[in-house]
Amino acid sequence: MISANKWYQLSDKQTFEKIETSTSGLSSTEAKERLSKYGYNELGYKKPSILMRLVRQFQSPLVYILLVAALITGILSVGGEDMWMDTWVILGVVILNVIIGFFQEGKAENALGALREMIVPECTVRRDGEEKIIQTRELVPGDIVILNSGDRIPADLRLFLTKNMAADESALTGESVPAEKDTEQITRPDLSPADQRCIAFSGTFITRGIGQGIVVNTGEKTEFGKIANLVKEAKTVTTPLQKKIIGFTKTLIILILSLGAINFILGFAFGYKISYSFLASVALIVAAIPEMLPMIVTGILALAGTAMAKRNALIRRLPAAETLGCTTVICSDKTGTLTKNEMTVLRIYSGGKDYYVNGVGYEPTGEFVLNDKVIKNIENNKDLTEILKAGYFCNNASLQNDNGRYYIIGDPTEGALVVSAVKAGISNIQKLPKLDEIPFESELQYMATLHNGGNNNILYVKGSPEKIMAMCQNQLADGKTQPLQKEVIQKKSDEAAQEALRLLGMAMKAVPKDKISLTLEDLTDLTFLGFQGMIDPPREEAIDAIAKCKTAGIRSIMITGDHILTAKAIARKLGIIGENEDSALTGEELSRMSDEELYEAVKTVSVYARVAPEHKLRIARQLQNNGEIVAMTGDGVNDAPALKIADIGIAMGITGTEVSKEAADMVLTDDNFASIVGAVEEGRHAWKNLEKAILYTLPTNGGQALLVMGAILIAPFFFLFHTQLPLSPVQILWVNLFDSVFLTMPLMMEPKEHGLLLQPPRDPKEKIANRLFFERVGLVSIVMAATAFLIYLYYGSPAIEGKTVIDEALLLQAQSAAFLAVAMVHVGFAMTARSIFDSAFTFNPFSNRWLLAGILVTIITDITIVYWGPLQNVFGTTSIPISWWIYIIPCILPGFIAVEIEKLIRKKSGKVE
Repeated sequence: MISANKWYQLSDKQTFEKIETSTSGLSSTEAKERLSKYGYNELGYKKPSILMRLVRQFQSPLVYILLVAALITGILSVGGEDMWMDTWVILGVVILNVIIGFFQEGKAENALGALREMIVPECTVRRDGEEKIIQTRELVPGDIVILNSGDRIPADLRLFLTKNMAADESALTGESVPAEKDTEQITRPDLSPADQRCIAFSGTFITRGIGQGIVVNTGEKTEFGKIANLVKEAKTVTTPLQKKIIGFTKTLIILILSLGAINFILGFAFGYKISYSFLASVALIVAAIPEMLPMIVTGILALAGTAMAKRNALIRRLPAAETLGCTTVICSDKTGTLTKNEMTVLRIYSGGKDYYVNGVGYEPTGEFVLNDKVIKNIENNKDLTEILKAGYFCNNASLQNDNGRYYIIGDPTEGALVVSAVKAGISNIQKLPKLDEIPFESELQYMATLHNGGNNNILYVKGSPEKIMAMCQNQLADGKTQPLQKEVIQKKSDEAAQEALRLLGMAMKAVPKDKISLTLEDLTDLTFLGFQGMIDPPREEAIDAIAKCKTAGIRSIMITGDHILTAKAIARKLGIIGENEDSALTGEELSRMSDEELYEAVKTVSVYARVAPEHKLRIARQLQNNGEIVAMTGDGVNDAPALKIADIGIAMGITGTEVSKEAADMVLTDDNFASIVGAVEEGRHAWKNLEKAILYTLPTNGGQALLVMGAILIAPFFFLFHTQLPLSPVQILWVNLFDSVFLTMPLMMEPKEHGLLLQPPRDPKEKIANRLFFERVGLVSIVMAATAFLIYLYYGSPAIEGKTVIDEALLLQAQSAAFLAVAMVHVGFAMTARSIFDSAFTFNPFSNRWLLAGILVTIITDITIVYWGPLQNVFGTTSIPISWWIYIIPCILPGFIAVEIEKLIRKKSGKVE
């Protein structure tokens, strides 16, 4: 079959011929034959097995590094060291990371599952010349489907019969206003679904009227099917953080294993026993591996996710919490995200005057302004009162109040008229019972109602200004009937249209009391009351949020299914484009552009209108090809592929479909663009704290590794280091794991730094292991190793005479003292690690109570390990004399002072990034 993007170009007669059917439908035999040819009307996909999803969770350098650590501690345990507990702890971390990944990976499969649920199970067709209800999955091209108000459409249909028919296509096009449907062919090529008025799309539903259509596409060939295929084909993007961690851990593994091998070779070259050299190399590897790094990353992201939830942004995929921090482009829907999704009357033209209405949304509060002055007594202004009454009574919508939350039941456009009237108090002035109605039909482009007006009855009409003016001979001005000034009204109408306002003209006529029904013949010789102009207005907070984005170096792009004039008008009000800027593209133009042309266009174009699902996908890809980190919002089924391919997909929690939520990384609980900006700030805060945690963890690991390797290198000159290492492997592993919990984790709780949104996004290509990293790791590692060496050498030397150990107890005490010295250096370093560049003296030492508590717990626990018998047996420590503390306590200072001096030098030299 041909694409649905071509069926609208054929007349209904051509469609019948092309698809070989008629208005009486297929016969049962023909339907069976076509079913075997085209297959069932369903979205098929193969879900990955649980085993395959589990295996994929192990394919991560972070997991590899943990497994290496578990293997090493397991080998040591078999060799006699009691490290089984450490082995199980590390394996527990692996299992936890695998479980988290497993449950988060099912995003695409869940999105496809949600798509399948949008296919209605049964539908009414005409087969064998009569109407039948069949299973939707048995529909085939050529079937005639009968549609009534409220029906969900079971397949893509070329309509050949419609009566006052409109369809809610918001899930597919993103536009909340129902789409009018007719049977006229359209000759223009490359139309988006929103412009294909003669096509009814699978998964959408009829809001009013009736119709009949020929099934032209089923299953994966429908527009919904194309979206399902795009979701399946779209590969989930690896976040910048994941890329950094992958590159960092690969480098780290190679470096650590290389150092271990070098250490083993040096030990053998210096004449050590192979067993001792192996043990020392294993200790070095254990010291250098940041076993808790995955948990630190997960913890920081989880905290960021919690903070974002408080700001109305729910994180569904943890790495996305940090991705927002380096986002450079936010592509947003217009309706409901940048705007309120509440049509609002902003301008009224009546009696030759322009009135402006304050207040946006459905809350009925606001003022009417004429010539920059607020109108105090609206009831004394007959022109304004009459047009507001016309909009209020010629209407089927109603305004509802649910504990202060106002909403509309009915058509949003009619709802805007109700709200403008209620703002003026019209609903309290007079009650006019409805006697009859001519309902709105797309062919007529107007609606008329007849009301009991007391002494006589009143006819009200509303519709397109051109249609309404054609019914009028006069107009109301200054409370009096005057000749109709068509040219003036048309000029004002064109002026309002340039502001992208949706205009509805109003007219009235008094009729005799015995006139209780309406016919089309009654709609003549009316009095023109004016027109009301409405728009879905920008959110005030979105205007502020976009300004913040500009300050933060983030570009905002609007992608909408709305008309280009409306899109540009709203974009100007939001500040996305300048007042004189006119750069925008439509879906038709996008369809004709090559990827190379679009690659250049996305650099400057910030408004896209009348877009189709594949357009959003192409825009996101070309922005990424330009090196941008793309956040993409969406609420409809049509948005799912783009949400999945974006660096971070953001779905709407209130108006969003389940399909979009399942495909997204983040869900906004209030559907508000401003919440994205809040989440960006939290993402940047998460990265800052993650950077602090890594810059604290790796130097401590490096210091211990250097301590082991240094012992091997200087052992030929100091026999003390030939007998045992300054720290045993179990002590090293304890310091690594315990520090990660009680000193590194509290760094995640650091208060938010000022001015996070005043800085540009960080370069996503910048590596974790940058110049700052190596300088800080090198400095702290040397200081830490030197401090432990000196303590071990000072207290352990008396235990050695020549090449003989004369006091093994003293040697064990020296090792215990080195263990405490390392802990003290860690504590001092943690105090200054609270900021990467700022001195510890510039912030409140009590602002992070978690860190103070962690320091206290660390000191008490390490002292307990040295002095309490049961723990002495586990960690190979022994009690040290109280007098030794006079040299151990000052070990807090070297790490603190060294980093403070390095920060000062960095600031003086202008190297602060």
